[in-house]
Amino acid sequence: MTGWHTRLDPPDGPLARVLLREYMAEMVRRWYGRPERPGEVDAALTEMPSHDLAPPTGLLVTAHHDGLPAGCAGLRWRPGWAELTRLYVRPAHRGTGGGAVLLAAAEAYALDAGAHRIRLDTRSDLVEARALYARHGYREIPAFTSGPYAQHWFEKSLPARVDDTATPR
Repeated sequence: MTGWHTRLDPPDGPLARVLLREYMAEMVRRWYGRPERPGEVDAALTEMPSHDLAPPTGLLVTAHHDGLPAGCAGLRWRPGWAELTRLYVRPAHRGTGGGAVLLAAAEAYALDAGAHRIRLDTRSDLVEARALYARHGYREIPAFTSGPYAQHWFEKSLPARVDDTATPR
């Protein structure tokens, strides 16, 4: 996708903190169907921290569109697979391919780490995310996590590597 590039950023870095806060604010607004109230985003960030989206337990990919910070996606390493989380594209950049760019980058990092599949859970109200995953080869599977926000579960098998000597984290 023209104008897009990705890089790894620490989840506690300045850019990541802004993007993860925007992501969580949107999740709060959509869950409650109203603007977030004071303290709700902080509470959500505490309830669902992102500190493990850094080596050795995971990573955080940030996406930039035409030089501007535009989104993020995280991976958590599991035995033999990776969990995709925190996929977010800023509203001003939606519809320009950012979701696909972030998915492709996350899949490449997972494959490089030796993961054979990516799994994720998402909510019913995130219809755009569910459509994105389906368009990119993710299929719905039975529940593998529990929690109040896990309502749909997806998985995508990653292609086998020719040199499959990497070990999953």
